[in-house]
Amino acid sequence: MAVADSPFQIAAQESKEPAPPTVFEQLSAAAKRTIFAVQEYSRLSFRSLANLVGGPYYIQDLLEQMDLIGVGSLPIVLLTGFFIGAVMVLQTGSQFTRFGQTALTGDVVAIALVRELGPTITGLLVAGRCASGIASELGSMLVTEQVDAMRAMGTDPSRKLVTPRVIASFLMLPLLASLADFVGLVGGSVISVLSLRLDVTQFWTRAIDALEFSDVMQGLGKSFVFGFILATVGCYKGLSVRGGTQGVGRATTAAVVVSSVLIIAADFFLSKIALFLSGKVF
Repeated sequence: MAVADSPFQIAAQESKEPAPPTVFEQLSAAAKRTIFAVQEYSRLSFRSLANLVGGPYYIQDLLEQMDLIGVGSLPIVLLTGFFIGAVMVLQTGSQFTRFGQTALTGDVVAIALVRELGPTITGLLVAGRCASGIASELGSMLVTEQVDAMRAMGTDPSRKLVTPRVIASFLMLPLLASLADFVGLVGGSVISVLSLRLDVTQFWTRAIDALEFSDVMQGLGKSFVFGFILATVGCYKGLSVRGGTQGVGRATTAAVVVSSVLIIAADFFLSKIALFLSGKVF
């Protein structure tokens, strides 16, 4: 005759831990989270631009963000641009000296700065400084329920918080990249005179003659896209904070990492498109 289960046996049976998820289940859950994140990011990016169709417009917030993103990033962008141009002259000049073609230094530095290094380095620097700041600011507002208070008062957080930051980054980054290009050429000309013994007039003449309209458009086009990416990523990470103040720190780190990776990835595709359109459209 079977012995009935004792209460201890029943408790032991009920305390069995569930089986751990399989590798396929973990990968499937990660893929779903990624698809959901891309969907939410796309919605936020679209709404940030759709808010421009109708008012209200927060001009004061836009001007404040242009000051924070543009003027605030100016010192680090100019300093970095100067030394990037100086390093490029040192590296390329040492190679051209072997072939007696040091005069080509201005051509190479100008094209590399305007096409590639100026917009990309500026985008990465502003992403490290401003994308993290945007994420931490909006994340703190979300944790302290300021965003919920805006909704309760009838204010659209997307229109009030996201759109001014996106438009400010979109407008300021091309200006910062242009200044970085100019200061980089200044740094290159200084080093070319001191190190390569080139004439400063010759350096600037060859640098300007080497540039074409397509080169300038390629650099400016990248800057617009990079500004849009870093602002939207920062806003998305800030408004999707979970887990209190610790979540704000994680969102800040993720904003810098994701925006930097997206900027580098977008740079590749934009370069391919620009090289294809060069001479056909601009």
